[in-house]
Amino acid sequence: MTRTEIEETVKEFLVEELEIEPEKIVMDARMKEDVGIDSLDFVDIVVIVDKKFGFKIMPEEMKGIVTLNDFCSYIEQKINK
Repeated sequence: MTRTEIEETVKEFLVEELEIEPEKIVMDARMKEDVGIDSLDFVDIVVIVDKKFGFKIMPEEMKGIVTLNDFCSYIEQKINK
């Protein structure tokens, strides 16, 4: 899966599953402050990522992830091992 495909998949599930406004979804947006993802959304994201990308997010691996770009890089790293 390419980086562009990862970004498109992330944008798609943020809009469709979490009902985030599409204009908020830019790669340098901070997930909590700019996009508005909270701890309940994160639980949903764990399930969605497992379903769409085939791996489980480990909470300790998310510590340094601030922006959507960071999140997409994390996914890219996990699926391209």
